[in-house]
Amino acid sequence: MRNFLNKLMHRCKSAQNETQDEKEKKQPLSNSLEKNLEYFKKSFDESADLTIKPVKILNTNAAIITMEGMINKETFATSVMNPIVYAFGEEALSSEEKLEYIKSNILTISEQIDVLTFEDAFKLVMSGFALLLFDECEKALAIGVQGFNFRSIAEPETEVMQKGSKEGFVEAIRINLTLIRRRIKNPKLKFEFSTVGQISKTDICLCYINGTVSSKILAELKRRLAKIDLKNVLAAEYLMPYLEEEGDLSFFSGVGYSERPDTVCGKISEGRIAILVDGTPTALIVPYLFVEYFQTIDDYAERPYFATLTRWLKYLSFLISTLLPGLYVALAVFNPEVFPDRLISKIAYAIAGTPFPLMLETLIIHFVYEIMREAGLRLPRPLGHAVSIVGGLVIGETAVNAGLIGAPTLMVVALTAISSYVIPNLYEPTAILRLIFILVGGILGIWGVMLLFSVLIVNICAKSNFGIPFVAPIAPFNLYSMRDVIMRAGWKTLSQKTENVQNMPH
Repeated sequence: MRNFLNKLMHRCKSAQNETQDEKEKKQPLSNSLEKNLEYFKKSFDESADLTIKPVKILNTNAAIITMEGMINKETFATSVMNPIVYAFGEEALSSEEKLEYIKSNILTISEQIDVLTFEDAFKLVMSGFALLLFDECEKALAIGVQGFNFRSIAEPETEVMQKGSKEGFVEAIRINLTLIRRRIKNPKLKFEFSTVGQISKTDICLCYINGTVSSKILAELKRRLAKIDLKNVLAAEYLMPYLEEEGDLSFFSGVGYSERPDTVCGKISEGRIAILVDGTPTALIVPYLFVEYFQTIDDYAERPYFATLTRWLKYLSFLISTLLPGLYVALAVFNPEVFPDRLISKIAYAIAGTPFPLMLETLIIHFVYEIMREAGLRLPRPLGHAVSIVGGLVIGETAVNAGLIGAPTLMVVALTAISSYVIPNLYEPTAILRLIFILVGGILGIWGVMLLFSVLIVNICAKSNFGIPFVAPIAPFNLYSMRDVIMRAGWKTLSQKTENVQNMPH
C-alpha cells in the first residue's frame, strides 16, 4: 500500500511539473529585452551553442539569437546583420513599429515569422531561424537563415533499382520535401507540418494531394498522431505502432516505408499519405497493402511480360522463404516416402551422420545464419565481406565435412536465405515465421504446417488499416485490379483508370 501511495504521489508531482513546464513554454515574450535574454539563458542553461548578439538598431537596443551550426553564416551576415545594423529610418518610431519597418523595408529574406511566445521562439531558433528582439517590444521576428550540414543526396542502399531515379531521401526534411515537389508539380500537393515527441520536438510532415486523398483516412491519421505520447522520436519507425490498428496481432504491417522519392510520389498519386520525419531518410506510407510489398519501381520501367515474370518470382520467393524449411523438416521426419528414392537415401544418410535431430539441426543453422547476418550488417563493409566469406566457406563447408550438419539441410537454409532477400521489406516477418514453421513442422508434421499456413492466411485477410482491407484487391476480389497484382499490364492499360485508395471497398 505504501509503495502504491508513493507511486501515486510521484505521478502527481510529475504531472504538476509537466503542467508547469507547459505554462512556462506558453509564456508570452516580455516587454523588456533584458528579461527576454535572461529567460533564454536560463532555459538553455548557458548552452555553448546558444549565440546572443546584442546590437543597436535605429538607436534602439536589440539582440539577435541563433544556434551555432544551425544557420548559414554567409546568408546571416549578408542578408540579416549588414542590412539591419546599417539601417536608416525614422528613429522616433516605437520599438514595435521599428520591428515592422525592418521586416517590411530592410530585410529581403522571404521567410519571416512573427513570434509572440517563448515556445514558438525556442522551436524556431532550434530549427535554424535567427530571432530578432527589440527592447520595449513584446513581439520578436524569426528570420529564416537555415544552413545546417546534411548528407548529400545519393542512391538508397536498401532499395536499389536498375532503372529510374538514383536519388534517395536524406535526413533533412526540407530537402525531402523538395525531392517530392520536383516530381509532382501540382498546386494540390499539400505539405502539413506538426510536431511529435515531448522532449525531441521532432518535425513531421504529412504529404498528400487534396481531392485525391480520403478525408476520413486523413482525419483518422491526424487523430492517431495526436495520441502519440513518446518523449523522443529519433526515427520514422517510432511512429509505426501508433499508426496500426489497436489490438493488431499480425506479423505484417499496414504501414509501408520507402527511401525513394519516386516510390513515395507514386503512392501519393494513388491517394495515400506519406509521413516524413525530420532526421531520418525514410518516409512512412499509409494505408499500405500486402500486394505492394511485391511491387517496385523497376516493375513499371520494364516490359510488361518481364515485369510479370519478376513479380511471380517474388511471390514464389516469399513462399519459399516462409514455408520451405518447415516443409522440409515435416516431410523428412514424418513423410519421407514423398521424396524420390535417390533423394531420400541421401537425406537419410545425412541425417544418420549428424548428432542432432533434423528440427534442431535446421534451427541451429538458421540461428548461425542470423548471427552472421547481424555481424555483416554491424561491422564495417570490408569486415562484413570477410564475415560472409568465413561464414560461407569455413563454417558451412567445415561443418558439413565434420558431420555436424547435413548437406541437404544446409542447401535448404541457403535457398531460404537467398529467397528472403528478394523482398527485403518482408524480411522481418518471414524470419520469425519460418522459425515457427520449423518448430510446427518438426512437432506436428505436414498437417501442422498446413494448419498454421491457413491461420496465417486468415490473419492476413482479417487485417485492415484505416478501414482498407490489407489484402485488397484480392480479398475482397476486384478483377479489374488484377492487372497490377497477378500480372503487370502495359502502360496503355494502366493509364486508362488510375487506382485510388478511395475506390477500394472499406
